[in-house]
Amino acid sequence: MVEKYMENNKGPNLETISLDKKWPASDPIDRSKGGSVFGAFYNIVCCVCGTGMLGLSQAVARGGWGAIALLLLAWWMATYGSIILIKCLYHPRRQTMRIGTFKGVAEDAFGKLGGWLSFFFTSWVLLGTPILYMVLIGQNMNHLCRGTVGEIGSISWTIIWAVIITIPFVLMKNMKEIAWTSFVGMAACFVSSLMVIVMVGIDSPTHAADAVHSNIVWEGFPTSLATIAFSMGGNVIYPNVEASMRRPRSWPITVITAVTTCAMLYIAISIPGYYVYGEDVSNPLYNSLPEGAVKLVVIVLVTTNILVSVPIFLMSFTLDVEFMANITVARLGKWREFVFRAIIRISIMVFCTVVGCVVPYFDLLMSLFGAFGYCTAIFIIPVMCYWRLTGFRNKPIWENAWCMLMLVFGIVGLVFGSWGAMADLIQAFRDDAASATS
Repeated sequence: MVEKYMENNKGPNLETISLDKKWPASDPIDRSKGGSVFGAFYNIVCCVCGTGMLGLSQAVARGGWGAIALLLLAWWMATYGSIILIKCLYHPRRQTMRIGTFKGVAEDAFGKLGGWLSFFFTSWVLLGTPILYMVLIGQNMNHLCRGTVGEIGSISWTIIWAVIITIPFVLMKNMKEIAWTSFVGMAACFVSSLMVIVMVGIDSPTHAADAVHSNIVWEGFPTSLATIAFSMGGNVIYPNVEASMRRPRSWPITVITAVTTCAMLYIAISIPGYYVYGEDVSNPLYNSLPEGAVKLVVIVLVTTNILVSVPIFLMSFTLDVEFMANITVARLGKWREFVFRAIIRISIMVFCTVVGCVVPYFDLLMSLFGAFGYCTAIFIIPVMCYWRLTGFRNKPIWENAWCMLMLVFGIVGLVFGSWGAMADLIQAFRDDAASATS
């Protein structure tokens, strides 16, 4: 589908954009010091593949085996949406230069109201994901230190690692500088996935015979879609990732390869997880594994992955904020620019840490952020902006039909997925309150 889109679309595509060809919009970015295709690939895989892979078995459990179809469709939609989103950067209506941010695309397409609505929804992704990761970091570290003096509580560990993460987050200025950390996260992701798959296979004779499965659970589809959307989400950082590339015309093949790599891992881990543990499968999946050295190694690797993923999402958010606030060396000078940048980034990190300590429900937060933030940012905003900036009638029927299907997915996930996630969160708080009073 992507290849057909690239051939048939009458508008200019990214493969025709080079550093010296200023059509349809000129590129104001100095690409001479940009990063490589591999650096962009590492960034995408690291932030997309992360902990999402560990929640997909439960996502399939909520929707039954039919949820595998949702996973496949979300893979294709996320790939397509990532291409048209970057295409929109080079099709501005109100300027002659490349649009710089996700918010800028929506603002150029639908005015200031559209821009701020986009910023609201994408903030749920760019801030919500680090919050979710901080919750998991605290839980993992407390689990690893169980029975030792290091078992100081999940909240204490969340605060400790928040301070540690803040240091590189403040010192690193752009996406290019964190590409090497993304490689570490990607390697940890691949190794932990392989170990989980092997352990699930070893555990199969013990649990698979008693596992309960369903073909389709219609009422669970919206929540399942929300978790899948979370697992495929990443396009909110794509404008900044593409801006860090030396050769932007390589974007389509880069993002197709990266998202497909993630999807293959997802399929390989979600199907065995649901088959072996059935409706009782946990999120994250490694909580269903038997205790032992392998489980501890998996937890260490997953924690490593999310430690390097947090700065990627936060960096993308702060780059947008700093762009809107015009915090640059040219305007403020080297030291004042650093001070303002440090204040903004430390404040954001404090906010994420506080929320993560107050709402420590990993699986429920994943569903909420997936429904409210990711379903909107992946399925709805790119399509609406694409039609507005490049036209509707000049597209083939199959492409507009595909875009309509993306909108349906996004609306279902946003409305019903958010409703279900909020209801589950409210119930979790009520259960905790009841336990505390009893």
